[in-house]
Order: sequence, then C-alpha cells, then structure tokens
Amino acid sequence: MLRVAIVADTHGQLDARVAELVAASDLAVHGGDIGNAGVLAALQPRSGRVLAVLGNNDVADKWPAADRYLLGRLPLETTEDLPGGRLVVVHGHHTPAKDRHERLRRRFPDARAIVYGHSHRLVADDLAEPWVLNPGAAGRQRTYGGPSCMVLDAGPDRWALAVHRFPRASPCAGASRRRARA
Repeated sequence: MLRVAIVADTHGQLDARVAELVAASDLAVHGGDIGNAGVLAALQPRSGRVLAVLGNNDVADKWPAADRYLLGRLPLETTEDLPGGRLVVVHGHHTPAKDRHERLRRRFPDARAIVYGHSHRLVADDLAEPWVLNPGAAGRQRTYGGPSCMVLDAGPDRWALAVHRFPRASPCAGASRRRARA
C-alpha cells in the first residue's frame, strides 16, 4: 500500500494537524491555491515527494516575491501512477462548477481518481469511477467547518479513502471517516 495525503486550497497557511497526517504518508498531493513556498516546504511525507499544481490564486502578485520562481515550475495538471491506478491532479478552476464531476470524468476516463480543489468544499465522490475527490481547504480560508484533507491508501487490488475534517476551535481534536472500495 502507498499512503497519499491529499490537500488543497491552503492559500499560504497549512493547518498543523493536516501537516501531521502528511508526515505519516508516503506522498503528498496539493490540488492548487498553494500561496507560498513555505506551504510546499511544510508538506513533508516520508519519501519527501510532493506533487502540486497551480491554482487560480497561484499568481505572481499573490505570492511573496522571493517565492515566485516556483510558479514557473508548477504544472496546471499532473498525473501519478499509483499501485492499482492513475491519480490525476488539477485545480478545477478551468472546469465549470455545473456538472464538474461528470466533466472531469469525461476528460480523464483512464484515471482511477481525480483530485481537484478550487471550491474549498470537501467532497468524496467515490460511487463511480474515476473517483472525483476534493479535499476541501487545508488552511484557514473558507474551510466550511474546519481544515480538511484526505488520505488515500492505494494498493494494487484495493483503494481506501479516509476523509479528515478538524474543528477550527480545537487544534488537538480531529474527525475522520473511512471508506474502502475494491
């Protein structure tokens, strides 16, 4: 099994509880609207590998001057072959909100899962393939109930998804739910 931490929409701040889940993972994925280089540096999975895409707010005038060199290195979309299937990562701002999941499924039919951000809304649409996953906001802006993320355990025969939402008021508490699909 490969453990993948999935985050998005940090806008310059990564919740420490989310960072702890990333540290216990093999790979970190950021679905855009990163905010600065410090967020990417704070994503420290066991392997040190971080995949990230640009969001609509990842532009020079919204990033610190010293970090802007990274903007030219980040793609608009990326893919990663995981045990059991392909993971696609986009920010989602180029896909209209109406029927977004169906549009993403049509655009990436060979994926096992598609990660997107942009809406800041935590969504695990895993009843059809490819799965369409939005980890919500892992920072402080528009978290809609608290910072959130996902952890995907990817194996050759089975993928399991854990969804985590942390209360805004309590930095020590967390809530999660687990789903598994063969």
